[in-house]
Parts: sequence; structure tokens; C-alpha cells
Amino acid sequence: MIKFAPVRATAPSVRTYALVTGAYWGFTVTDGALHMLVLLHFYKLGYTPLQLGLLFVLYEVCGIVTNLVGGWIAARLGLRATLLAGLALQVGALTMLSPVDASWTADVSVAYVTAALSLSGVAKDLTKLSSKSAIKLLLPGAAQGRLFRWAALLTGSKNALKGFGFFVGGLLLAVFGFAPALLTLAGLLALVLLGSALSVPAGMGRAQGKVKFTALFSPDRNVNLLSAARVFLFGSRDVWFTVGLPLFLAAVLGWNFTQVGGFLALWVIGYGIVQSSAPQLLATSLRGLPPAGR
Repeated sequence: MIKFAPVRATAPSVRTYALVTGAYWGFTVTDGALHMLVLLHFYKLGYTPLQLGLLFVLYEVCGIVTNLVGGWIAARLGLRATLLAGLALQVGALTMLSPVDASWTADVSVAYVTAALSLSGVAKDLTKLSSKSAIKLLLPGAAQGRLFRWAALLTGSKNALKGFGFFVGGLLLAVFGFAPALLTLAGLLALVLLGSALSVPAGMGRAQGKVKFTALFSPDRNVNLLSAARVFLFGSRDVWFTVGLPLFLAAVLGWNFTQVGGFLALWVIGYGIVQSSAPQLLATSLRGLPPAGR
């Protein structure tokens, strides 16, 4: 596996991790909002569930590919580069979607929106990689139990904020409309990008020496199998949650955009709280030890 250059866990390291995590949180809100905006807007225009599902296919595929090669890129260029690239691509994706017009044909709209969402898929995993890898820089040589607690907290907070983003997307769509909502999100994230560019130190996480591409894969077969299983887990989850459930709430129950976004927000925030609490929930059964992977 790829080994990032260690950073001593001093006060500047904590500050850097806080900056990276804050940028990731800001990105996460825009990512959740983007999902709601695209789904509900195109549902309102009369797109079928299949067409709406296809809009997010390339988003997921690009995320999977980026997740595979992102560690290698970060090891060569540093986590600052992947963080800034992810934020910039998301700003670009949000801005790219704003000119979409109802007068466009369905085929043109689907192709264009799918291309824009593919940039967002790349952006998501570049930004996520930067934040999660920063934990190891902050806690070099930390016990697995401590890393487990930090990773659970970060993952849970991310999902809680993505849930908040669902609400923000539905609210912005209802109040401002599609294009103004996207441009608002792009402007706010551009401020996060600027702040990160000025504050996150260069070279953070860059590996010492040349990194081989084969270092992407773990020598532990169980880790590789778990990574492959996650592809199917996330695919099934997103087909149901990102497309199926919101359409059911809007089309069958007749909920408005704010209600759909609010319900999904509450659900995902609760989901994030459970994720953050995983170390405490498992403490009794594991007798205080981290999961062993058996």
C-alpha cells in the first residue's frame, strides 16, 4: 500500500487537518445539494426514472476510478494538490450545469448533465481521499483503535453534512430556481477553494521516493475484497437513496422539494450519527478492541 510522508502531530498538524476537514465538509454540503437539485429539477421537467438514474451512472463510475488511482496521484503530488483539484472540479461542475435549459432535447440534456456529474464524481473522491488520508498524517503510528474512532467520526460527520446538503438543495431549488441555486453553491465553494489554497501547506502527504502503480493494491487479500464489495454496496445504496426514494416521495406522495430534501436530510443525518457512534456501539462486543476483519 502507498505510504505517505509522516507529519508530526504538533499544533500545526492539527490546524492543517482541521482546514482540510473543513474544506471537505464544505464540499460535502454542495455535493448533497447538487444531487437534490439535479434529481428534482429534471423530474419536474418530465424525465423518466430510468433517465434520471442514468444521469448518476457516470458520476459513480468516475468516483470508483478516482478512488482507485487517487492514492497514487496524492502520493506523487501531495494531498494539497488532490484537495484543491477536487474543490476546483466541483466548482466547475456546478457552473457547467447552470446553463442547462428546458428547451434542450432530452438526449442532449442527459449527455451534458452526465458529463458534468462525472466531473463531480471525480471531485468527490479526490476531496474525500485528501481528508481521510490526512488522519494518518496527523496520527502517524497511531493504534488501529484510535484511527478507527477518528475515521468513524469523519465518515459520520460527512454523511450528516451531506444530509444537510439534501435539504439545502431542495430549499434553494424551491426558493431561487435551478441555475441561481447552482451558481450560489459554486460561489460559496469557490471561497472554500480560495481559503484552502492560501492556508493548506504545500507538499502535505507527498510520498518519499517514487511510487509504483501496483502500490494501489493492499498486500492483504481481505482488504482488496472489502474494497471490491464496497462498489456494489455504494451502487445499490445510491440507486435506492439518490434516485428511487426521492422520486417516490415526490411522485407518489406528492411532497414538495423542501419536504423531500428535509426528509432525506433527517434520514442521512441520523445515518451519520450512527456511523460516528460505531466505535462506541462495538465497544462491548469487541471488548474495547478495533474490528479485526474476521
